[in-house]
Amino acid sequence: MKLAVWTYEGPPHVGAMRVATAMRRVHYVLHAPQGDTYADLLFTMIERRDARPPVTYTTFQARDLSGDTAELFKNAARDAYARFKPEALLVGASCTGELIQDDPGGLARALDLPVPVIALDLPSYQKKENWGAGETFYQLVRFFADPARAAAAPATKTRPSCNLLGATALGFRCRDDVRELTTLLGRLGVDVNVCAPLGAAPSDLARLGHADFNVLLYPETGDQAARWLERTYGQKIIRTTPIGVNATRAFIAEVCALTGLAAPADIEADLRLPWWSRSVDSNYLTGKRVFIFGDATHVLAAQRVAREEMGFEVVGIGTYAREFAREVRAAAAEIGCDALITDDYLDVEHAIAALQPELVLGTQMERHIAKRLKIGCAVISAPAHVQDYPARHAPQMGFEGANVLFDTWVHPLVMGLEEHLLAMFRDDFEFHDGAGPSHLEAAPAPQPEATPSAAAIVWSHAAEAELAKIPFFVRGKARRNTEAYAALHGVAAIDVDTLYDAKSHFQR
Repeated sequence: MKLAVWTYEGPPHVGAMRVATAMRRVHYVLHAPQGDTYADLLFTMIERRDARPPVTYTTFQARDLSGDTAELFKNAARDAYARFKPEALLVGASCTGELIQDDPGGLARALDLPVPVIALDLPSYQKKENWGAGETFYQLVRFFADPARAAAAPATKTRPSCNLLGATALGFRCRDDVRELTTLLGRLGVDVNVCAPLGAAPSDLARLGHADFNVLLYPETGDQAARWLERTYGQKIIRTTPIGVNATRAFIAEVCALTGLAAPADIEADLRLPWWSRSVDSNYLTGKRVFIFGDATHVLAAQRVAREEMGFEVVGIGTYAREFAREVRAAAAEIGCDALITDDYLDVEHAIAALQPELVLGTQMERHIAKRLKIGCAVISAPAHVQDYPARHAPQMGFEGANVLFDTWVHPLVMGLEEHLLAMFRDDFEFHDGAGPSHLEAAPAPQPEATPSAAAIVWSHAAEAELAKIPFFVRGKARRNTEAYAALHGVAAIDVDTLYDAKSHFQR
């Protein structure tokens, strides 16, 4: 076993949590020790959800191991049903709970609860989070969408319909992607029959077979279920991921070919990226060297957008999703580089340090790595942190997603240029911090407000120089605090030591 500070994927029961939390009227009973109970932290804090995740733990402790932990699980399952009244109960064990081999599925079925019990056999020491999410979704689809159990088809259907498959809780911008594609498909004349697992109830899964085709949004979590629906109901799968302008156009063409519909003439009315690509500003950004790492869906899409639409040079790509290593290696071969297939962030850091790209597109781990290496970075994939789940609508897919990608990727490059220019001209006679605006008549530099007790205090040249190193937006406060400290302690001349003594004083 390898101890790591960061990990790209959690154990498979976290993937099951992502599916359960994404759905409605589902509850997950997890046989887990005290310490494995972190669902609230993941979903309510990181993803900013307004409801607690539907997960109940047995939370057994060390002293319980000498007793009947199976009885603990049965009590937890019975209480969870009585309290939440779900349409379906998922049961399983965490990686630690798996070791005591209590068979949660058998124990839950023995309770004879009046709802379906889906037992999840998720091998924690062989598989990881995305696999766990995909397996959980597949088991739910296979149970509820089974033809013997499926809901009756509607009597009439005026427009073609599809299912959106693969969006989960704690995914990267899944909520916004679903909203964007639902709008896009609606403009094409296609209704969304069911979106699952995100937003679906078990009774909705029973209607999956009514759709004409399936749109596979995220293969990591939806591929296995999509294949089963294709075998069972003959539903074709649209696998084109509409991230970027070209991919969205290809997606629309595929939908239209499948349904016989025609796209409206103004379908690209809100698209702004092509305008930028023809502007003079694009000259600065074309040719930038980019390194891309993350889940397979976003990495494969990002390398196409970077090369075809932004004019970047992709110098390296990789993924932590080993199940999709073949596809990522094929994409790397097309651009003449070797794919990095690893779940060790140190391998990724070494690759970035060796390649020295000008922009990194990755996960929150790559954001930290790039910051340490002083390279611009934009997050394009889970795992992500709270700032990557914005309150605003910020999809990755569709034409609005292409606009968001442009803003997100260009921002660190532009800010890097601005910081470089500020550093370059910091000591210039015209642009240094103390200089006034060059287009105005010279005027006395504004002086900070002085309190009567601080009026007689003077600053040494060394202290003024040290103060100038402090960012401008807190420099005024630092000056006022230092002068207040000097007045309090009877210091008439402020030197560098006084500056740092005042800092320590106000930090306490």
